[in-house]
Amino acid sequence: MNEKILVVEDERQISDAIAYALRREGYRVEVVDHGGAAIPKMLEFRPDAVILDVMLPGMDGYDILKKFPDRGSMGVIMLTAKEDIVHKVLGLELGADDYMTKPFDMRELLARLKSLLRRMQAAAEKPEPEEIDLGGVRLHVGRRSVVAGDIPLELTPKEYDLLALLAVNPGRVYTREQLLDSVWGMDYIGGTRTVDIHVQRVRKKLGAEFSDLIQTVHGVGYKAAGGRSDQQHKNKI
Repeated sequence: MNEKILVVEDERQISDAIAYALRREGYRVEVVDHGGAAIPKMLEFRPDAVILDVMLPGMDGYDILKKFPDRGSMGVIMLTAKEDIVHKVLGLELGADDYMTKPFDMRELLARLKSLLRRMQAAAEKPEPEEIDLGGVRLHVGRRSVVAGDIPLELTPKEYDLLALLAVNPGRVYTREQLLDSVWGMDYIGGTRTVDIHVQRVRKKLGAEFSDLIQTVHGVGYKAAGGRSDQQHKNKI
């Protein structure tokens, strides 16, 4: 096992326990205990996944996600002592792949990490076209980049994955459950509202000209318009 995991956690007892458990499983592990050191370490270490605490000195976990949106295929599991749904939704909106509340069972954290890495590996191995063009919105698969007209967009990993899944099969209707399973994984414990929130965010980033590229199929889910001729009616959540 050669996967690299970065642990960003300021509580020494917790970070030591996580690092010990990860190394026992064969992962290569680096640990930082200050929010301000997280992004430089991500750029240097290039981990496959990050276990990221929310409450950190210097810069909290949410700000780290905001300031480093172009993480490519780097997975993120957030840790927090806050149990309310608002904080969980915020982390997921900013691109986290999963969320665990302290105190947590180490076996569950390891299981979730393995599941996340399996999904990432499966996505990386799936053959895809090099570039997808949907009526002026272009997705470059290799770079995981999106350009709307002439404007490059900054999408979180989950926002990109959602848009790319719809774009590969324009016109195909996906239920919210199918999108949740495909993008977040079948073992993801959050609800389908996560899909709606990410669709809203992608539409906003696409801008007014392309905001209805993702169309709502009421009572079912979403589809990508096949082109501008298929984008006459704006369907909102």
